[in-house]
Amino acid sequence: MSLTEEQSTAVPAPGGNPFSWRFTTPLFLGSALNPVNSSLIATALLPIARDMGIQIGQTAALVSALYLASAIALPTAGKAAEVFGPRRVFMTGITLVVVGAAFGGFAQSLWMLLASRIVIGLGTACAYPTAMLIIQRRAREAGMDKPPGGVLGGLMIAGIATASLGLPLGGVLVNALSWRSIFFVNVPVAVVAFIAAAAWIEPDPKRTEPMSAREIASKLDVPGILGFVGAMLTLLIFLFGLPTAHWWVIALSAVFWAGLVGWELRAGTPFLDVRLLASNSGLAYTYARFGLTQLCVYVVLYGITQWVESVRGFSESASGLLLLPMTVVSGVIIVPLSRRRLVRGPVITASAAVLIGSVGVLLLSSTVWIGVVIILTLVFGLAIGFSTAGNQTSLTQHAPAEQMGTASGLLRTFGYVGSIGASAVTGLVFHHNVTDHGVHQIGWIMTAAGVLLVALTLADRTLRPGRHPLTPSAE
Repeated sequence: MSLTEEQSTAVPAPGGNPFSWRFTTPLFLGSALNPVNSSLIATALLPIARDMGIQIGQTAALVSALYLASAIALPTAGKAAEVFGPRRVFMTGITLVVVGAAFGGFAQSLWMLLASRIVIGLGTACAYPTAMLIIQRRAREAGMDKPPGGVLGGLMIAGIATASLGLPLGGVLVNALSWRSIFFVNVPVAVVAFIAAAAWIEPDPKRTEPMSAREIASKLDVPGILGFVGAMLTLLIFLFGLPTAHWWVIALSAVFWAGLVGWELRAGTPFLDVRLLASNSGLAYTYARFGLTQLCVYVVLYGITQWVESVRGFSESASGLLLLPMTVVSGVIIVPLSRRRLVRGPVITASAAVLIGSVGVLLLSSTVWIGVVIILTLVFGLAIGFSTAGNQTSLTQHAPAEQMGTASGLLRTFGYVGSIGASAVTGLVFHHNVTDHGVHQIGWIMTAAGVLLVALTLADRTLRPGRHPLTPSAE
């Protein structure tokens, strides 16, 4: 029996609010560190290259390092939380953030910075899936069938929608202090999250009997985790290697994926429940929708930002501020939608917003009114808000409660695969220079992704009225 199946001895006091600000503060702070760090580095790449005496192209590895670490660690942390307890894994992750951030702040070489970003990626990835389990446990202890939608909405804002905050924050920090500040800024936030978690989140229940190493390996499904690491690593290396196509890498990735599927079909407690994904179309569609949405959103975050800086001549901090409407609009939308637990309407609206925004990118040129860019960021802010709220609610409906940690991590992993795809797209199109023609190529790629997103959304039978057995409010 996993720790999350045992009864906790720390139940909120009768009459008190089980989801007070003390309880949610460390969870929200910890969960925000991953998405913010995913984009925080963008404005520091050029200063790092100058300070380290290296080519700007080499610093791109600092972006991919956190992506790789996070994409792999998110479901792994969720699985570990199901076995060892979410609070333990949450606080372990926060500790890694402090260590990685301090190491990066004092780094004297690119390799030290890469190591720092990997550790930060591993540490920050622990927060979101463990927070989902901690919130789920608190709801169960309080006698609730489901956690309050407002709390889940706050977690969605912190864990997903804050990604666009990294660009303006990074621009301010780099301009006011130095590139090292984007590493050091993690330390006080992580320390506050750690102290608050230690003080205000109940400890995980203790086991009556210790687990053997073999039992731990079996419950974690270590071979499955290693297979997933190999499959994801080779896939992402292939994507980051574009436009040079190393076909042997993608062939090796296919071997890893085939081996992983074969193993997980026989595993007693699978890390990646292949049978569940095959039989649960609603969950599979949820992951695919979220990944495609993040693909287009991150093309805006990175590709359109590069175009604004290179073609329109905006500074890093100014271009970052242009993206603030994405965060503001998405944050305003997520909480009320989460409270109503809607799925069908939000995901259809998100798909339409992605397609409309993608077509709008085709209008960009060196002479177009800059307000068009702001309008596009507002449209993609709508896409983030509706997609995040709808797909997260869909996840809670379709994923088994005992696998919520791994399922939550996988949702974020699909999001990171989308963001990595966006990085590959911008790298391919802007390989030599950034031009209006290139941004139009990006617009066509985004439009194709938007069409596919709409098609997948319409194909999801669980979104049809009256088809979902669990939640009549899902429209």
